[in-house]
Amino acid sequence: MVKRPAGMGVFEFAIIAGLRAAQLTRGCTPRVLGVHKLAVIAQMEVAAEVVVRAPQPEVAVLPQ
Repeated sequence: MVKRPAGMGVFEFAIIAGLRAAQLTRGCTPRVLGVHKLAVIAQMEVAAEVVVRAPQPEVAVLPQ
């Protein structure tokens, strides 16, 4: 079992790991060492904080 980072929620961990697993399935190079299934490698990458969520751009609210 892979433990998620302390500041990350369960849902966020699952989504990021799932998206990374899809990238690995398409042929991206793993960033951690080991012989595991792609889903486990994705979870290990997120847990090690090698793969993180991209920052969201600031949305400017224009006055009306």
